[in-house]
Amino acid sequence: MTRHIVLGNQSLLINIDKWLQVRDIYFPHVGMENHVRGHAHRIGVYTGGRLSWINEESWERILAYKKNTLVSENRAVNREMGIELLLEENVCCENNIFLRRITVRNMQDRLREVCLFFNQDFHLYGDGIGDTAVYQMDHNVIVHYKRARYFLIGILKSNRQEDEIISDIDDYAIGYAENQGLKGTYVDAEDGVLSKNPVAHGSIDSTVGVKLQLQGNGTEVVYYYLTAGKDFKDVYELNDIVMEKGPEDLLKHTEEYQRKWVHHQIIDLSELEPRLVDLYKRSLLTIKTQADIHGAIIAANDSDNIQFNRDTYSYMWPRDGALVSIAMINAGFPEFTKPFFRFCKNAIWWAGCLLHKYNPDGTLGSSWHPWVEYGEPSLPIQEDETALVVHALWKYYEATGDLEFVKEVYEPLVKDAVFFMNEYKYPSDIPVESYDLWEERRGIFTFTASAVYRGLLSGEKLGRLIGDKKTRDICRLRLSKLKKAILRELYDNERGVFLRGISYTNHDIKNKNIDRTVDSSVYGIFEFNLLSADEPRVIRTMKNLEEKLWVPGKGGLARYENDLYHRQEGRINSNPWLICTLWLAKWYIAKAKEIKDLEKALELINWTADSSLETGIMSEQIDSLTGEPLSVAPLTWSHAEFVDTIIRYQKRKIQLKAKEKG
Repeated sequence: MTRHIVLGNQSLLINIDKWLQVRDIYFPHVGMENHVRGHAHRIGVYTGGRLSWINEESWERILAYKKNTLVSENRAVNREMGIELLLEENVCCENNIFLRRITVRNMQDRLREVCLFFNQDFHLYGDGIGDTAVYQMDHNVIVHYKRARYFLIGILKSNRQEDEIISDIDDYAIGYAENQGLKGTYVDAEDGVLSKNPVAHGSIDSTVGVKLQLQGNGTEVVYYYLTAGKDFKDVYELNDIVMEKGPEDLLKHTEEYQRKWVHHQIIDLSELEPRLVDLYKRSLLTIKTQADIHGAIIAANDSDNIQFNRDTYSYMWPRDGALVSIAMINAGFPEFTKPFFRFCKNAIWWAGCLLHKYNPDGTLGSSWHPWVEYGEPSLPIQEDETALVVHALWKYYEATGDLEFVKEVYEPLVKDAVFFMNEYKYPSDIPVESYDLWEERRGIFTFTASAVYRGLLSGEKLGRLIGDKKTRDICRLRLSKLKKAILRELYDNERGVFLRGISYTNHDIKNKNIDRTVDSSVYGIFEFNLLSADEPRVIRTMKNLEEKLWVPGKGGLARYENDLYHRQEGRINSNPWLICTLWLAKWYIAKAKEIKDLEKALELINWTADSSLETGIMSEQIDSLTGEPLSVAPLTWSHAEFVDTIIRYQKRKIQLKAKEKG
């Protein structure tokens, strides 16, 4: 369930798997309307009377990115056929164009004719019902379309004449797939010749071919391109851009833009191991691909997860978005986060809270949380999601001093949220039950309550900034009472550590249920400034997490005791999560008094790097036995936690060095 290469411009997102196949195409929103939905777009090579698709076992594949860019450097070698391919792929930064620069190398010392085949298996709008594909002779391209979604496919040879104005497709076929036993037009390529059928509708696919003459030990370059739009006019205008500017210039322009963007980060990365610097910048670039231009920061866009529970991670959870935004703000990209805050301003519910999760277009996402509890109406929320957005907005202001933007989103995003957090409490001042950050249980959790504390603390500062005395005073009065309630209700005096959570049966505060499950999320007690990292209760709590949740063998920190999510049958150990391991690293950083105290944090950072894919993509968790990535990849939150942990590590190291010199 991984995507090794992600390419995107915040409107068009393309995922490529470990077999070098396009597996997801999202457009016009990142994370919404997957027009491939995991069906492979194949690449094949025909030569000497034999066809081989590069996902077959006879191919050796190496996946990589060019340093500090989103340009892939994927290689595929078939030694039996004597063919090597270099695939340099990217999505244009300014236009919805996907480009592939394919260098074909003849590994034999004789002249050969080679035909490259590209198969497109679209499922427009995610269903593949009622699609149409047509061959357009005037441009020598194929267009797949349905309603307001159009995708144009063309090919250009590097040795074409400058005055040519049409694509260089040499062969094509459009036909039926996945219906009545028909596999698709890729089967038609087995003899090296396509049918040239010009149209089909329903459940369909298409294949295009280009013929190359390769000198002995020689190379040829060919460009494959795809344009995305909402009608014929859109995709043909983009086709004209490819023709006029040329694919090579478009690729170079986008590569230069991406290098300049990622180098804008403001953190001193000196003395950091080069591979960690590379992974830090790779994480920044990956995060950007997962954010829609209209503000939704998507959790993950790996469509293989559909096979697990018939749903995806392609939603915006306000909590994930807030924590990703904080990481990007700290890294020097506050402008990146402004659409997110506008999104949340528009999405916040009339009661003053953000709901479970949202689609990339701002509509409410799917949920398994009920609106009723104990026979009474109940809010299906995670209160930390509301609180952390307010906290992130204060971080934005701290970094920018942009008062005008704060004023723009202040109502209802801050004012209504503060009123909600103030009212959503028991007489004992502890927050009313909501769902935990893992979305599995309802209760009053240390993480959630600590996040609410942090949200109110930021709300007080924002209210004072705006001159909103009422909001400021509400936060000020609530903060001290809330802190006392958390320390009283959520601390386990018997064990000397903070609890995962509590709940009240039928909302009766005299009927208290205690959840003593060891859960990594209690790190929130220091993360959200309720207590310092070196406070004795925090030290005991974090040491308890490390002792109880550290996974033997492959290492890393599990979410909580006996976590069954994606755990292999028969396994004793739960799987380690990247974000949870980095939370532990953050604690070691926060409590460090000397340079040597940072060594454990660096070990945990390196564990995370070791657990990433060879391309630098990070998953949600890894298998406790094999170390293989599990669940979705990339997980935006994993990359954000890595970025934020590196920032804290570097800043703390600089502080401690200055202290030692001082």
